[in-house]
Amino acid sequence: MLHSASVQSGGRDLSARPSFHAPDAVPPGVRVSVVIPTLNEEENLPSVLARLPRGLYELIIVDGRSTDKTVAVARRLRPDARIVMQTGRGKGNALAAGFEVCTGDIVVMLDADGSTDAAEIPRFVAALCNGADFVKGSRFAQGGASSDITAMRRLGNRVLSGLVNTLYRTSYTDLCYGYNAFWTRCLPYMRVDCNGFEVETLINVRIAKAGLVIHEVPSYERDRMYGQSHLHVVRDGSRVLITIVAERISAAAWRTMLPRRRGLRP
Repeated sequence: MLHSASVQSGGRDLSARPSFHAPDAVPPGVRVSVVIPTLNEEENLPSVLARLPRGLYELIIVDGRSTDKTVAVARRLRPDARIVMQTGRGKGNALAAGFEVCTGDIVVMLDADGSTDAAEIPRFVAALCNGADFVKGSRFAQGGASSDITAMRRLGNRVLSGLVNTLYRTSYTDLCYGYNAFWTRCLPYMRVDCNGFEVETLINVRIAKAGLVIHEVPSYERDRMYGQSHLHVVRDGSRVLITIVAERISAAAWRTMLPRRRGLRP
């Protein structure tokens, strides 16, 4: 069940406030783990880490074998951070590696290029503490925005969001945005087993299939500060589409097996 500005079901509208001001600390008593995948982000990390709110339980940085000083910068700025060296490739694989070592109650996915604002983390945590299982940042919910998205990416996101909403009866306003937070109890439902940028779609679809309570909160996407984006619109958009179709086929196959499985029970 998705709760957002466009939701049809009941529940609190946590995305109605246009303000981007957030508390500078997470609520006491909740252990928040932040997972940041990195690949050659030494110039961006100082700004990203400086925006982290106070009171985090743990910071996990998953590095994809950077050839610059990303790891050294992370260790200098945040000696308390846990550095995980990625064994595979791609954002999906990096997030899976980070999720595996999380020990907090809540996990937050944050990008290392400065596009997602770490100061918004308390807003995500508040939505989880108010009853959500999974919280999605949205650039297109009321109060959200982006200074980085291109017309092609906006169109692709709208088409893919509409497809998922039709297939899974969700009300996502922003399928392909990777700023998410969730209770760690959601991890078994997500089962991240992909490598690329399609990971956000995979997670959103599987959370919806599990019937968990989803809230959207407005988020402001900033321009990447330094370096080149690793996203390729056509290639990664195709992977997202394949992921949506594959998840739908697997769900249909599972449903056809249910009568047979029931028949085997004594």
